[in-house]
Amino acid sequence: MTWDIEKLDLDAYLDRVGYTGPRTPTFATLRALHLGHVRSIPFENLDVILGRDIGLDLGALQDKLVAGGRGGYCHEHNLLFAAALERLGFTPARHLARIRLGRYHLPRSHAMLTVPVEGRVWVADVGFGGEGLVEPIAFEEGATVESGPWRWRLGRDGAFWVLHAAEMELYAFRQDEPNYPSDFEVANYYVATHPHSPFVRHVLAQRTTAGERIRLEGVTFGTGAELAGWLRDRLGIELAERDAALLLPRLADPQ
Repeated sequence: MTWDIEKLDLDAYLDRVGYTGPRTPTFATLRALHLGHVRSIPFENLDVILGRDIGLDLGALQDKLVAGGRGGYCHEHNLLFAAALERLGFTPARHLARIRLGRYHLPRSHAMLTVPVEGRVWVADVGFGGEGLVEPIAFEEGATVESGPWRWRLGRDGAFWVLHAAEMELYAFRQDEPNYPSDFEVANYYVATHPHSPFVRHVLAQRTTAGERIRLEGVTFGTGAELAGWLRDRLGIELAERDAALLLPRLADPQ
């Protein structure tokens, strides 16, 4: 696997995230793209629950997240986002982080980015789900950013940088750890197949708006058609009724 950024249909991606501004590598462009991506492409793991392979090559990512009306999780989102940034002249670095959320010995399985622009470096992450970033945060100790009702802070824990949402530690990472396409393949395989992975154990789907996180939880459906309609209308996820029907038992009996 290589990054293969030339495979990206940049016009289609920009249309998908609703971006019509200048195609120049400025912070204003980075922020607008980050916001547009988070608000346009939902977070979801439905293909994992359906037992399907998750491909990380740009062709697969584009077919699913750009042309297919679907969402994805961190590896899919952030590798797609990184490719778009590179095509626009940015130089993002791809990283793997350790999810914390109250635990400290989890594997490096979360994909995120750092992006230098206009003399500063920014943490960019369009694929955390949950309480993840909506717009970039400066890669500086004590940096904060607010967007709508949410606030994040970047701190240090020894050699690790730690992203906080309010008082919750989301994940920790080291800037000096090199990461290659093969590292993301391994992390993605763990996330999508390991029995202890939350993406294997739980049905997850979320859409972020300017002031709300809309999640697939606490909702009951009687048919695949009802679920498919809700996913389309509430989250912007296009899923065939037959596939939605296969998800119903997992929604009724979450692990």
